[in-house]
Order: sequence, then C-alpha cells, then structure tokens
Amino acid sequence: MKHIVIAQPLAISSALLDTLTADLQKDGFTITAYDSPPKNQDELGDRLADADLAVIANYPLRKEALEKAASLKYLCVAFTGVDHVAIDYCKEKGIAVSNCAGYSTESVAELTFSLILALYRKLSEGGCAARNGKTSAGLMGIEIGHRKFGIIGTGAIGRRVADIASAFGADVYGYSRSRKAASITYTDLDTLLSTCDIISVHLPLTGETRGLLSREKLSLMKPGAILINTARGGVIDNAALADLLREGKIAGAGIDVFDGEPPLAKDDPLLSAPNAVLTPHVGFFTEEAMARRAVIVMDNLRAYLKGEQENVIC
Repeated sequence: MKHIVIAQPLAISSALLDTLTADLQKDGFTITAYDSPPKNQDELGDRLADADLAVIANYPLRKEALEKAASLKYLCVAFTGVDHVAIDYCKEKGIAVSNCAGYSTESVAELTFSLILALYRKLSEGGCAARNGKTSAGLMGIEIGHRKFGIIGTGAIGRRVADIASAFGADVYGYSRSRKAASITYTDLDTLLSTCDIISVHLPLTGETRGLLSREKLSLMKPGAILINTARGGVIDNAALADLLREGKIAGAGIDVFDGEPPLAKDDPLLSAPNAVLTPHVGFFTEEAMARRAVIVMDNLRAYLKGEQENVIC
C-alpha cells in the first residue's frame, strides 16, 4: 500500500500539506493531491483507480466511482457525516472507512449563532436600510437571553451549542436518544417543538433521522419560533418548511444544509421563502477547522497503517 490519493482539496496550503505528509513521503508513500473537485463520478473514479488509500471530503462518492478503485483498501472521509458515501459497497468490498468527527464542532456551533443573530437582529434588513438612507424603523430585534432554546441532537456540536446558549442566558432544552449533558433539560420531541422559541438541529442523517422533522412535526412549532439547521438537510422536510414560512406559521429559519449540496436548484422552495437566512453549507468551513481536519486525516491514515484504525465507520 504505497499510493495515497487525496481526491479533492482539503482547503489547506500546500506548505501545510507537505508538512503533515512529510513522514509518509519519507516512508516511501506516493501522495497525489488534487487541487480541484472532480466534475463527476467518472472523474472521481479515475482519480481513485490506482489508490491504495484515499481521502475525500464532502463530494459524493457513489458505487460507480468505487468500482474503478480496485486497489482501494482504506478510505478516510474528511467530514463528520458519511451519508454521501456508498458505505454498503465499501463494506461489501472490505474497504475500511473512517471519518473526521470533531474537527468542525466549534465552527458549526458558531455558525448556528450567526444564523440566529441574523434573524433576531434583522442583519440583512439592517444592511439594506443603512445602504438606502433609512433609519432603524421596523428593525427592532429580539434577544436570545431567557428564550427557550431547543436542541435536537446533543452530540459534540449540540452540547457546544448548549454551552453557548447558556452563556447568552437562554433556558436550554434537548431531545436526544442519549442524554449526555447534565446542563440540558431533556424532553420529548413534540414538547420541545411546541414550547421552544429557538430550535437548532444537530443530528446525523440516518435511516431513523431522515425526514424526522416532517410537515406534521414542524407544524407543532410556535408562530414566533425560529428553526436553525446546520446538520443535514434531509432531516427536515424543506418544502414543508418553506410553506410554513410563507404562511407565517414559523417566524424564521436559518439554513446551511439542504436536500442536496449547493449550488441549489433555481426552484428550491427555500430560495423564495420569506424570513429565511441561507448559507451554502459553510458551517464546517473555517481556517481553523480545515487545519484541524487535515491533522485528523493524517492521524487516521497513520493509525490505519499501524493496524489501529481510528474514527471507525466500517
């Protein structure tokens, strides 16, 4: 196993990449690192064709690409979620897979509050007003303090969001199968949806969580409540969310993740929904998070080569 392919950019400098891979290169590994994402699955498959070990990030990796990777023994997904990877095929072919959990905890948590503050303090409207010679009329905001803050999914990111929400002075509630945080008041999903002013989603996308926040569930939210999703788009019925925003049944939404990866289709219902702050999946994307991720990637590769696989998916 002597060829490592980094099949899409890791968003770090070439100098940092050289530093992080110096020992692997010294040990005789050839490292091919691409500086642009693949255009399609066929091109991705070509990049992986002679890889013994490979790294991808958030670009989808389907069966048709993996079928070209006949030598592949190990795949490091430089991302937290792996729902964009054909994991069943990897299991079938004996390809070991690891992820990079933890690298974006801080960056995603911070974006969560960026979206909340953008909605509560009407930042987009305020910018337009300032540029068009208007005053603060109609721009009265809302404070986070003393609001009921509901967190759906209290893994590492959800717990970090809880810490920050508590620092703002919010009353923090949670819904999770594993109740890990003593500082969070746990409740059932329906109660959280119907009573909280801010609802923030931090779940992975699995067979159990796909569509969890259906039209029926979203309809439980209070008219003055806002919904934040920096987790996975498929957890929410986004068409229903757009309808509820148009109908004024939900006050606002801050969305960083969608049914597919951006660029979004021009007819995506959230694009025309009122009181929606949208970002093109940037929650993980900070300088610090990219550097942390690259370190985890290389640690994963070294651990696998030692027969001590870490961050195991399969």
